[in-house]
Amino acid sequence: QVQLVESGGGLVQAGGSLRLSCAASGFTFSSYSVGWFRQAPGKEREFVATISWSGGSTLYADSVKVRFAISRDKTKNTVYLQMNSLKAEDTAVYYCAASLWPVGSGTQRASAYEIWGQGTQVTVSS
Repeated sequence: QVQLVESGGGLVQAGGSLRLSCAASGFTFSSYSVGWFRQAPGKEREFVATISWSGGSTLYADSVKVRFAISRDKTKNTVYLQMNSLKAEDTAVYYCAASLWPVGSGTQRASAYEIWGQGTQVTVSS
């Protein structure tokens, strides 16, 4: 079964940190770029970060560029999103997704991704 499963979300105070994980199964994960998106209540889903199949290229939204870091462990078929200095405006459901497109401006669009996880809630209290 092709799937992505996110974990690591939760409630954290402003200024704190969380690490999200995205575990893949049922497909050749190492061939895909992987992105993180988030969606806050009443807002559209927005791009957060993406990483190439090799892990050598990354791209971030300006709003998280200095605070978040995306990485992948190919031996574990897992991509991580380390989130530091969290703010109340980071509160959202976070989704990981896999794309056959190489990292670039195209992979900032949700439509570039073929496989999606179910999401994990991140709540930052101020």
